[in-house]
Amino acid sequence: MTFTTKAWETIEPIYNDILNMPFIIELQNGSLPIEKFQFYMLQDAKYLEHFGRVLAAIGSKSEDNQQAIDFFEFGKNALIVERALHESYFEDFGLSPNIIIETQPVCHHYSHFLKSTVAFEPIEIALAAVLPCFWIYKEVGDEIIKNQAKENNPYQKWIDTYSGNEFGEGVRKAKTYVDKIADGATEKIKEQMLEAFVKASELEYRFWDASYKNITWERK
Repeated sequence: MTFTTKAWETIEPIYNDILNMPFIIELQNGSLPIEKFQFYMLQDAKYLEHFGRVLAAIGSKSEDNQQAIDFFEFGKNALIVERALHESYFEDFGLSPNIIIETQPVCHHYSHFLKSTVAFEPIEIALAAVLPCFWIYKEVGDEIIKNQAKENNPYQKWIDTYSGNEFGEGVRKAKTYVDKIADGATEKIKEQMLEAFVKASELEYRFWDASYKNITWERK
């Protein structure tokens, strides 16, 4: 059994919870309130700033030249391509692209989990930690496309991005690199890889949940 097969089996309960959470169900049918999607987009814009740098850091640590090139490219996509999607959504949904965004608790936790992992843990663990952001988004996008019935969904651009072939190719590459590096890892490292994969998957759930529930820093 490959590492990614075992990892996905481990997080299947989390993934099923994601598919059944109100944010995803309402995104799929187009009924998600605009303010919840605005919250999500603003936090995701901040997250991608960190995620792109994490991917570039993985590239800088990669001994395989092709892996390094691909992760630099993944980082560029996070910082430029997906950011462009956000900017178009900012316009579509009445948000200024120059708005000052405060990073809220779950986004802060997730971003710094990834940054600390790539900074202080072996590259094997960092690769496992970033994989859920690729893989879960692709699976969710595909699931929505398969089941959506509503035409003129206001969130169709988001859905099309993450169910698209180009994004799917990036997911395939990322999974291949994780399996390849896991094959040469010790059992202890593989345990830590799985722990990081599960933690990141849980944070994917919490990211959408925080957007739906408007979870912000509590101030007295």
